[in-house]
Amino acid sequence: MAGTKTRVLILGGGFGGLYAALQFEKRRDPRLEVTVVNRENFFLFTPMLHEIAASDLDLTNIVNPVRKMLRHVNFFCGDVDKIDIQGKRVTVSHGFDRHSHDLEYDHLVLALGAVTNFFNLPGVAERALTMKSLGDAIQLRNRLIAHLEEADTECAQTARPALLTFVVAGGGFAGVETIASINDFLRDALPFYPNLKEEMLRIVVVHPGEFILPELGEKLGRYADKKLRERGVEIYAKAKVAAVRPNEIELSTGERISSSTLIWTAGVSPNPILDLVACGKERGRIKVNANLEVEGVLGLWALGDCALVPDSATGGFCPPTAQHASREGKVLAQNIMADVYGRPKRPFSFKTLGLLAAIGRRTGVARILGVNFSGFLAWFLWRGIYWSKLPRMEKKVRVAIDWALDVFFSKDFVQYLDQRALAHTQTETGAAPWNRDQISDTTKRNNAITA
Repeated sequence: MAGTKTRVLILGGGFGGLYAALQFEKRRDPRLEVTVVNRENFFLFTPMLHEIAASDLDLTNIVNPVRKMLRHVNFFCGDVDKIDIQGKRVTVSHGFDRHSHDLEYDHLVLALGAVTNFFNLPGVAERALTMKSLGDAIQLRNRLIAHLEEADTECAQTARPALLTFVVAGGGFAGVETIASINDFLRDALPFYPNLKEEMLRIVVVHPGEFILPELGEKLGRYADKKLRERGVEIYAKAKVAAVRPNEIELSTGERISSSTLIWTAGVSPNPILDLVACGKERGRIKVNANLEVEGVLGLWALGDCALVPDSATGGFCPPTAQHASREGKVLAQNIMADVYGRPKRPFSFKTLGLLAAIGRRTGVARILGVNFSGFLAWFLWRGIYWSKLPRMEKKVRVAIDWALDVFFSKDFVQYLDQRALAHTQTETGAAPWNRDQISDTTKRNNAITA
């Protein structure tokens, strides 16, 4: 029908979904009506997430409001509830009452990413912290500070071993960057707590391999291992977390660590929403062809962590990294436009440019175009490359200012608490009697969380 627009619906606002939307934004094709659905109204630059937990960056500086980035692409802030492939309809919910809407589409892009996988280990889901969202980083920062505050009190002497032992499960990029950052943060904050000594602090990494950062190879992995150990980090190689109990973490080797803080970075699985989609999958991830299409389902596309994208160079599948997802998004958008106009589609092909990790104290490890870097140069490359990839100039400037100030000033260790001030009711004749039950439920809840 003349004048009818082709409706493109993108589910997910991570690297894959957002960069697909940005390509549509750039083209501003009048024949297309593009909508992005995401549960948050911002795009989170996850490579810098550990710097929020360690007080290196202000929490708003690595997030960008989606509406500022997409002025010609529609945006819906809500949750995906149902996906009807046959009817080409997605049910989403939002609002305080969680009411629902049906969004119809001609092309559906699945960019829903992955979620943390606890592998049904006893106590892990109930007690572990994660590091995948902005809220996770804030919660971890609050936990670190709350434990320092509690451990500094005289009455907490017997509880100090568990309070001051922090364990990270997983020695990949997320785990190593997290442990390196919080190690620096805690040791910088410790002099301000008169009852605490550095020897009381235990920072532990549990990793199933022989060395950490196996993605970078043995040489760089062992270099990172050595540097972290020199800075007081304990590394348990060839071990996994087996169970978590109150104030105790049990390892697969049988060892037990007295700790009440476990940060879990040891595994992910595809978003469970994908179970609603009837199509070819392997271990929960959607199979696509080289054009990022789901074969056998007209108008269905997938990319990023939730998809198995063929890698023409290796014969396997593309790794679930941000540099792949962002480029997949661009190619996918171009292929949808090619489909609309009846032009040939372009197969996705990309070779990893490099991998980088910051390991604290202005040191890092990196492999770029097959060349290894370590020490200060690798850390400088890490900051420079990721800074250049951060969307929007405003955020680039803010991050640069934060990093510059970090050279001259020590880290802040202020908790970000979501709680109301204390209040009570006062009558015309005077104050009502004080009653502890009048403290707001919000305050009670947050006091309990930070205890």
